[in-house]
Amino acid sequence: MRVLVLSTVFPNAKQPAFGVFVRERMRRVARHCDVRVVAPIPWFPLNRLIRGARWSGIAPLEWQDGLPVHHPRVLSVPRYGKWLDGALYAASLWPVLARLRRELPFDLIDAHFAYPDGLAAVLLGRAFGCPVTITLRGSIVRLATYPAHRPQLRFALRRAARVFAVSDSLKRVAVGLGIPPGHIRVLPNGVDAERFAPRDRRECRAALGLPQEATILLSVGGLNEGKGHHRIVAALPELVRRHPGLLYVVVGGEHPGDSARARIERDVAEHGLEGRVRLVGERPHDEVPKWLAAADLFCLATRSEGWANVLLEALACGIPVVTTRVGGNAEIVTHEGLGLLVDPGSDEALRAGILAALARQWNPAVLTAHARAHSWDTTALEVVAELRAVVEGGPVPAHLAPAAGGGRVGRRG
Repeated sequence: MRVLVLSTVFPNAKQPAFGVFVRERMRRVARHCDVRVVAPIPWFPLNRLIRGARWSGIAPLEWQDGLPVHHPRVLSVPRYGKWLDGALYAASLWPVLARLRRELPFDLIDAHFAYPDGLAAVLLGRAFGCPVTITLRGSIVRLATYPAHRPQLRFALRRAARVFAVSDSLKRVAVGLGIPPGHIRVLPNGVDAERFAPRDRRECRAALGLPQEATILLSVGGLNEGKGHHRIVAALPELVRRHPGLLYVVVGGEHPGDSARARIERDVAEHGLEGRVRLVGERPHDEVPKWLAAADLFCLATRSEGWANVLLEALACGIPVVTTRVGGNAEIVTHEGLGLLVDPGSDEALRAGILAALARQWNPAVLTAHARAHSWDTTALEVVAELRAVVEGGPVPAHLAPAAGGGRVGRRG
């Protein structure tokens, strides 16, 4: 089976942590079929001035863990022209895919994210006469509220041969767009339990330059408003009063036009929290397990999520979590032995949840066992079975068939 993957969110040499969850799934799928990845670069005249240097200097072809990854440019109009991205994406890629198909006569196009990738994939699938699958991830929650995007999402999802959702919550968003429940399969992300595993806390702190005796509260995620790092900073005065040795560390990069750094730094200065907060920026994916293992508690005060893989990664490292009850978070933190879920709209609930978690004794073995039950290898096998059923035109594999009423399939998150 020959699979062409389309995803604008995929790691590259300039952004090694960008969309790692897509690569982790597809490099395992590639053990069972022939995979070629097309990860387009958004382009517009004066692109470097508009989007910054992060999209410049990326090689047209990279090899990542044995996967060939192509980075063609696709026309993308900034700001008010974003509703055109799907159509422009497809038009820009048509000649690229025509050339690739002579080398790899792909049987199927597998798109990650419903827009613009999913819409472009459906248009290109029609042009090349091959079926399309679309994986729903967190961005659909926001895009489904935009009048210009809703009909495009509905068009793409209805015409895909199969739709995958990484959480039940995202399936419900798609159903709200009018997509039949039976057309959607829930296949959660997994965790690399060899990379994300318990480590010696003192060794990790020493390697990262973190104080040995501190109580470390950690967040991993982009430095933007939606991840809620500023809300944790706002809670710090009370947290520090109760835990004088507390240090808050944020691992995550920032993007031009969507950075909360200035706000966080202003709040730190206003509350006299210098020395209590470290913004360490984006770190290599292989280094993230050390940051997790160095922490006492992981916290993600996120406003919206599809499936926050970093929650599973923290649990795999034996670290309890506090996060908001949004998206698929409750499908990961399924009981209070793993962490605490708090009201996403309440700063008081967030502060109380962190204090409660810091006061509690946790069982690391329970945390790691739960995370290890969500293996990337198992997810990949389920994905391959689904893709093969699409290509061969056969029935959905019996163990993946939806339960009565269109419920979840496969493993529960």
